[in-house]
Amino acid sequence: MPTERISFPGHAGLNLAARLDLPEGPVLATALFAHYFTGSKDNAAARRISSRLAAMGIAVLRFDFTGLGQSCGDFADTSFTTNVQDLVAAAAYLRSRDMEPSLLIGHSLGGAAVLRAKQNLPSVKGVVTLGTPSDPGHVAHHFEKALPEIKEKGQAEVCLGGRPFVISKEFVDDICGTHLKEAVPNLDAALLIMHAPLDATVSIDNAAEIFGMAKHPKSFVTLDDADHLITRASDAEYAAEVISAWAARYVDLTPPAPPPGAPEGVLRVTEADPTGFMQHIQSGPHHHTIADEPLAYGGTNKGMTPYGFVSAGLGACTAMTVRMYARRKNWPLDDVSVEVSHNKVHAHDAGPEGSTKLDQFTRTLHLSGALDEEQRARLLEIADKCPVHRTLEASANVVTELKDSAGFED
Repeated sequence: MPTERISFPGHAGLNLAARLDLPEGPVLATALFAHYFTGSKDNAAARRISSRLAAMGIAVLRFDFTGLGQSCGDFADTSFTTNVQDLVAAAAYLRSRDMEPSLLIGHSLGGAAVLRAKQNLPSVKGVVTLGTPSDPGHVAHHFEKALPEIKEKGQAEVCLGGRPFVISKEFVDDICGTHLKEAVPNLDAALLIMHAPLDATVSIDNAAEIFGMAKHPKSFVTLDDADHLITRASDAEYAAEVISAWAARYVDLTPPAPPPGAPEGVLRVTEADPTGFMQHIQSGPHHHTIADEPLAYGGTNKGMTPYGFVSAGLGACTAMTVRMYARRKNWPLDDVSVEVSHNKVHAHDAGPEGSTKLDQFTRTLHLSGALDEEQRARLLEIADKCPVHRTLEASANVVTELKDSAGFED
């Protein structure tokens, strides 16, 4: 996944640090990601979700709010309102690059910010919230003990997540005086609410309240036993899978015409886990699956192996070819199924003499229906004529090219 490191002016004109995660192929849509309170654009959940969306053709801009991460400014001078203004500024930057955002994703307080920002972003068709409070004032519980000092002195230093932050009275007044009761019912976009029932930071009741305020189309999906920050890789991957499937229903992901010589379009494989072997496989905007290796080979066993996909292609093509022939002949074929196994065998075991090993695919065809023996024999012959079978037997020509990725960050 190519990533651009960029910056753009935020609400106060100060530069905000950002990463623009881009698809390997054409950009079909663009999303904005807002991180959680005092977090950054580089948290694990943001990275994984952005990677998954980029794999399906959705570019994702994730940035640090003013005064946080690598962005300029003083956090003590910010508020919930300035976060919303930073989001609008981020959308303006994307617009300047002809990448008008159609999807907003917000985590925790970032979710409340995208709900409020949507009214200023008419191009957005879908909004996603993750562990989001129904009332921005909810975050005040993080520094509840410091509230008297903040009220008396105008600000106080508090420790959040092991780091010091200066919280101002203006910030407290802003979050406590901001409500979503008008923003959510008038969202004018599809809404996906994702929340963990055991979230100890923002209770599940917040998700129920947002869902109750929203108008259809709206959806709620549980994150089961995920923590508030969605730190586990498996939880972030699950959230990304749901978001990508949901977004395809509301965001236009029409791919461009396939290039000459590739009538089925381009299938793209992107690495999901650089420490293992898991790969995202995307064929067009709507077809996604995962490839992996078994645990014994250092994988996580979350998807079929590469040879498993080759076997799947052979089995699927065989069943389609047999069905197409039987349909054309109007034969009583009720059902067809195919079992395929792959192994390495010595060349002399496969037929011709030799000491080298060959790939052997053993295919078992199951046909049901009132077929006579002659029809069954003919369908067995037809199975050998499936295009994938012929490709495997003929040894296809594979051409590999190296694409220059200069200018992008790995």
